[in-house]
Order: sequence, then structure tokens, then C-alpha cells
Amino acid sequence: MKHETDAPPIGREQIRAAMETLRRYKAGKANLERRIIENEEFWKLRHWDHIREQGTTALQTKSAWLVNVLLSKHADAIDAYPEPACLPRAADDEEEAALLSRVVPVILAQNDFAGVWSDNWWKKLKAGVAFYGVFWDREKLNGLGDISISRVDPLNLYWEPGITDLQRSRNLFHVELADNDVLLERYPALEGRLRGGSFTTSRYLYDDSVDTSGKSPVVDWYYKKREGERMVLHYVKFVGETVLYATENEAAPTGLYEHGLYPFFADVLFPEEGTPAGFGYVDLCKDAQRQIDLMNNAIVANCVAAATPRWLKRGDDGINEEEYADWTRPFVHVQGSIEENALRQITVTPLSGNYLSILASKINEIKETSGNRDVNNGGTGGGVTAASAIAAMQEQSGKLSRDQIQNSYRCFRQIVGCVIALIRQFYDTPRRLRIIGPTGEAEYLRFDNSLLASGEPTELDIEVTAQKQSTYNKLSYNEMAMQFFQMGFFRPELADQALAALEMMDFKGKDAMRRRVAENGDLRLRLARTESQLRALQDLIAPQLREAEPDPEGGERSARPRKQAPRMKPHRYNMIGEQERRNTIAEKARARAAASTQPR
Repeated sequence: MKHETDAPPIGREQIRAAMETLRRYKAGKANLERRIIENEEFWKLRHWDHIREQGTTALQTKSAWLVNVLLSKHADAIDAYPEPACLPRAADDEEEAALLSRVVPVILAQNDFAGVWSDNWWKKLKAGVAFYGVFWDREKLNGLGDISISRVDPLNLYWEPGITDLQRSRNLFHVELADNDVLLERYPALEGRLRGGSFTTSRYLYDDSVDTSGKSPVVDWYYKKREGERMVLHYVKFVGETVLYATENEAAPTGLYEHGLYPFFADVLFPEEGTPAGFGYVDLCKDAQRQIDLMNNAIVANCVAAATPRWLKRGDDGINEEEYADWTRPFVHVQGSIEENALRQITVTPLSGNYLSILASKINEIKETSGNRDVNNGGTGGGVTAASAIAAMQEQSGKLSRDQIQNSYRCFRQIVGCVIALIRQFYDTPRRLRIIGPTGEAEYLRFDNSLLASGEPTELDIEVTAQKQSTYNKLSYNEMAMQFFQMGFFRPELADQALAALEMMDFKGKDAMRRRVAENGDLRLRLARTESQLRALQDLIAPQLREAEPDPEGGERSARPRKQAPRMKPHRYNMIGEQERRNTIAEKARARAAASTQPR
């Protein structure tokens, strides 16, 4: 039993040791931080400070070829915004999977994950890595608590040097500056202890003047300890040498999260060995961007020199220099006679066309290296005018974006898995969620973790698809549905032929389409059986009806031919005109090009 006089597991000595570890981690990622800050300057078109070959000229031209690469890649990522779906691994997990498939998108929307996705993709393209943080925020919903998903700046996160997987780091630190007055208001124990510290985080080169004199670094320290057969995640929050919260100091320490993972997930663009970070498009193309701007600078300087006449003037020529340089004056006064060699214009030799060719090759180098060719942005080159050829080129060029977005989807699966684990652990109190049903109606669901926590934690497969489809994709799907209707795919008597055709096709919603066609075929068979039974019953009761029918003349009833049951005329299939049912090649090409960046 622990006595009151016993020292807590996490105290001043442990904090000092943690700070030494933090300083070592910071020194290990110094090159990464320097590169990230420099890349941010390239993004802001302020990279001339990093170009040493600028010489003495004051002219500094800037081109945005590299920025255009980032804009194009970011647009592809926004079109492929992810949507999760939970799939069961066993039959008894279907109810849980269906419920989570409806709840998780609501939690993502409440955290504005679309904005986090967009911001992190900017960071991923510039720095080569973006970090997501998935936490349980006890202050959300007026103290009820809820899941929080946010972007994490790589400059504020510190891991063990040399590791590739963030989860394998022995310790993980997140450091962020906070105002001293806010800290004192929330943690009165810090009174007189906010003297600052020797540890400072790296900062970007902001446009505004940022004063950090009234701020102190708040350290979130995460570490793992093995307890029995499992790894337990522990957490400490401290400022200076004052412990604000520590899971090991609790009466019954159980760790921070039951899933036992660091709540940070890395989305890497181009991976590197020995680090969980990577490099981005700025690192890939900034040397070519430097050379383009240097050549642009020289070309513009040559143009300015050639367009600005300069003269060699003899000292005793007697020409009024001020009047001669002023082109608005019709007369220039001179003293004495003017000799032919008194003034001589300086001739500027124009640059050769070879230099323009070199500049064009450097621009193409950025396009080819980044995969941001003209065809990606709707342009063509090399005399290609056929729509099918343009679509094939766009399909090939879009495979780079598909690969990078697929990597982001892997990170997204980890985020969704962490969200599900937090739901299972913390959603003890019921809460109401507004869920949009499959037909667009709003449904208000009362939800807690009773279903999830009723047995052993289940393993679910998380499927990720692109939620937002481009306009061309929607038009393509709508047009395909009209073609199916016009060709009779939904006619019950053609169900067998339609199913055979669908087996050879591949498109979004194929399974639902196949089920609907099969249901139409089954309905036709049931209807045919019902009609046959009705005819049989009619044949049985027809003689009785004839015998029961009285003769209007009172005589013997004459035999009448039995009326045949009316038969439905087969529906005549109206063939539509060739002009209506035929898609132009250009429309199909646009649809294929729009889908070229969507992960499959």
C-alpha cells in the first residue's frame, strides 16, 4: 500500500531526465526542421534569400512553376476526400460494423476533418510529411468529452532519431507555446514557476512580428511501458519542472488509452530511411526552380539593358546632359560644335536563343519530375488532338496522384481505427447524433458504446473510398444509368441478358445494379407463376359459373365458348436514334480523365 509520504512515480527527477531526452530528440531532427522552414519560404515565393548566386543586381524575378505543382496535387487530393466504411470479419459483427459505418463519418464531420485533410495535404506536399493527432478531449461538449482530430505541426513533434515507424519510438514529445496568464488561470500551482526554460521550438519566418516573451513551452510526454503481456501508453503534461498531470501518478494507473498507441499518425509523401518523415515536391523541384529564376533574372536584365539606351559621352562635348536624357524636351542646348565621336551609344548584345531553349527545358524538367504535365491541367502538346489519345495520356499521368492518395488512405485507416477504439473506451454516456440516411432523410440516433463494449473487442476491416466525385464522374454515372434504361436492362424479361452483360463490366455501384436486375427477374418469375395459378383457378371455376348463369329466355342454356384470359401484349422496345444513344468520344474521354486521379 502506498503511503502519503511516498514520492510519486513521476516527479522532478523524471522530468529532468525527460527534458534531456527531448533535447537529444530535437538535435536529431535539426536538419529536417531547417529544411521544412526553407521549403515554406519557397512556397511563399521568398526563396531569393536562399539563392546565393543572385550576384549584385537588385532585380529578383520570381516564377511560380513549383507552386503550380503543389496546386495541382492538392486539387487531386481534395477530389479524393476519403469516406470510411466498416466491414465485419465475422457474421456476428455485422450489427457493430453497420453502426460504426454510420457514426464515424459524423464524428469526422464534427471535427471538420475535411479542413484538416486539406491543411495537412498542403503540409505533406511542402514538407514531405503531415501528422494527424487523435485525442480524447475531456472539455468538449461542456465537459461530457468527445474525440478530437487535429493537424500537428512537424516542428512541434519530437521522436527518437533513427526510427521509421512513429509507434516504435521509446518516447514521443509534443511541445507547444502557451500564454503564461492562461496557464496560471488553469493551473494555479504554476504561480512563481513560469520563468521560461532553455528549450525553444523552431519557428517559421512569419510575416507578422510574433512576441513569445509572455509564453512558456508546455510539454506533452508520451511513453510506453510493458505491463505483463501488453504495452501500456502513459502520458505526462509538464511545464518547466512542474508536473501538471501524469497517468502513472493516479491511484490506479491504467494508462492513457486502451489501444496503447501514440495518438499521432504520419502521412508521408516520399519516404526516407531512418525517419518517420519524408521529403516533398518542394525538395524534389526547388533546384530546378532556382535555376529557372536565375535564368529569368538574367533574361529580364538583358531585356531591360537593351531597352534602356546608354551613351558614351566625352567630357568636353558641351552637351546639356539633363536635357539630352529628358525625352520630353524638343530642344537640347549645346555649346560649340558637336563632333561625331562626342556621343556613342552602348550596344547591348541580345541573348542567344539557346538560352531560351535551356530555360524551356528547365520548365519541362519540373513538369516531368513532378508528373504535373500540361495534359494534367487540360492542355495538350505535341500535336495531340484526338480525345481518346488525350484521355490515355491523362490516365497515365494520373497514376502518380493515385499512388500518393492511396498512401494517405492507409493513414486514414489508422485514424479511423483509433477513433473506433476511443468510442469503445469513452462513449459511456449516451449522446445524440444526426445521421443522414441513404435516401437523404435525417435520423437522430441515440448512441453509446454499449454494443461495442458488450463483448471482446472485434476486429473490423476499414474500407476507404473517395466521397466527393468530380462533375465529370457524376455526368458519366448519370449517362450510364440512362443508357442502361434505354437498352432495357431494367425490363424483367431481359434480366438474364442484363446480368450476363453486367458480369463483364466494372463500374461504381455494380453490385447494387446487379441486385436490382436480379430482383426484377425474380419478380417476373413470381408474377408468371401467379398468372399461371390464376388461369388454372379460372379454368376450374369457369364450368360452375356457366351452370350457375341463368338463361334469359327461360330455355335450356346454350353452350358458350369459354372466354380466354386476357393476355398482356409484349411491350414493344422502342429503339432510340443513333444520335441520342451514342456518346461522343470527347465526353467519354473527359469522364475517364476526371477519374484518372481517383484511387481504385
